Amino acid sequence: MSQEIKKNLTKKKLFEQMPLIFREQGSATRNAMESFITKNNYSARKKMELTSNEAVKQAVISGLGCSIMPLIGIGNELSNKDLQIIPVKGLPLSTEWNLIWLKSKKLSPIALAYIEFLNKEKALIINEKFSWVNGF
Repeated sequence: MSQEIKKNLTKKKLFEQMPLIFREQGSATRNAMESFITKNNYSARKKMELTSNEAVKQAVISGLGCSIMPLIGIGNELSNKDLQIIPVKGLPLSTEWNLIWLKSKKLSPIALAYIEFLNKEKALIINEKFSWVNGF
């Protein structure tokens, strides 16, 4: 058996043996996590289910288990070494965010200016504020 296959099997076994902390049903984080688990044929050992990313983060920091979380919400904890990333093939996941509002809502001039600003500056904002994510 090659080193590469042994390494992947070891990581798969490690992943499957970790007690996992999930977000609640219907959350985008939960959906992405379940999709990743299914795609990689992992059998997950769910320890608990919590209703916010902050609650999941605090549970992981407290040593209650591991999770797949948005990097945007754990930057400080990674820098402070309160959390660490276990390298697993296929992670981090990439997801899209959307700005939404009621179709019937008449947007204020400020809201319209904000949407225009985001459309114009989106690439710059992502590069300036989130480029550190690419290091993971």
